[in-house]
Amino acid sequence: MPLSERKAQLKLGALRGVGRNVVVLGLVSLLTDVSSEMLYPLIPLYLTGVLHTPMSVVGLIEGLAESTAALLKLASGRLSDRWRRRLPFVFGGYGLSAASKPLLALATTWPWVLAARLIDRTGKGLRGPARDAMIAAATPPERRGIAFGLHRALDTTGAVLGPMLGLLAIGVLGLGYRTVFLLAAIPAFASILMLLLLSPRPVTGATHTGALQAGGSADSRIDPALYRFLVVVALFSLGNSSNVFLLLRARDLGWSDTGVIGLYVFYNLVYAIAATPAGHLSDRIGRRRVLLSGFVVFALVYAGFALAKTAWVAPPLLALYGLYAAATAGAGRAYVADLAGSSQQATAMGLYQMVTGVLLLAASSVAGLLWSVAGPAAPFWLGAATAALAAVLLMTLCDDPGPADSELGNLPA
Repeated sequence: MPLSERKAQLKLGALRGVGRNVVVLGLVSLLTDVSSEMLYPLIPLYLTGVLHTPMSVVGLIEGLAESTAALLKLASGRLSDRWRRRLPFVFGGYGLSAASKPLLALATTWPWVLAARLIDRTGKGLRGPARDAMIAAATPPERRGIAFGLHRALDTTGAVLGPMLGLLAIGVLGLGYRTVFLLAAIPAFASILMLLLLSPRPVTGATHTGALQAGGSADSRIDPALYRFLVVVALFSLGNSSNVFLLLRARDLGWSDTGVIGLYVFYNLVYAIAATPAGHLSDRIGRRRVLLSGFVVFALVYAGFALAKTAWVAPPLLALYGLYAAATAGAGRAYVADLAGSSQQATAMGLYQMVTGVLLLAASSVAGLLWSVAGPAAPFWLGAATAALAAVLLMTLCDDPGPADSELGNLPA
């Protein structure tokens, strides 16, 4: 058999079991992230460079925005499970995020920026658990790693394209911040149209969650192991402040504003390329091993940024940071889906996302204060320490959910 045909079969084998909803939701996330990530690296630059906002307030804005989303996720997940509906939460969430983009163009003070960010993150809080439950429902358990990895890869592709468009608009075309904020609304509203392609029911043989969608009886248990995993995630999240601080640290080391945006594009490119293979790897060798590797890499990256003295260290550290994100994003969601009862998928996803998001408020606020009081290295030492401790707890408190020990071993790579 020709080598090209063998490679094609291997790719199809790896993606077997990934349903239509996974691909559609990935494309929706791609468009949404093109919109959001056009703005993400610009907002801290706009806050500090144009509105002259203190670093402590930058951290507070990011923390409040993300924790707003997090607090809503548990409630929206429970309602989605209770009402046995996914699409209203998904449509409403993406709609709010799209509506928030033009509001940034009106911002002349940091409270306006905060308001726009809160609306955007409210949309994220509404859609996240229901969306992830739809992905779990569209995928057999032994393929959840690659399904969530593929979704994260498509999502992060948007995070590659978005900053590139922002860089083009600001650095090449010379557009103002407010003009770029308005342009970012176009892909956001396009993503809402893409949602019309979704099926409200699973499209593969994932009958373990299909009962929820069809209105039948379903297992309502959440494995107690999920709560042990959440303890580990909580400790890790205490040092995992907003990525804004990585970008500002790169600027502190000597990178220009356009260079910072370019570094952010590079990080997301690594993340997008590695996300699907990392998710597939968690299907093959187990979720815990992949998550553990991600925690260790995170600790090394944060220690590197704490020790950094010259600008050249930022690109390799951000490349490693992209590998950390790829290792944990898909595998973490697949881990939660494996432990959740069949009628509690959205609730479990909401709980997981709530823990990480609420603690982002504490982590980002503390990071901003540490930066202001003790210097730019301090928040990165904190993150390295909490990640190292979380890696130890992951090994001692958590077992692998088990897809890698099932019939997966007989499936093609």
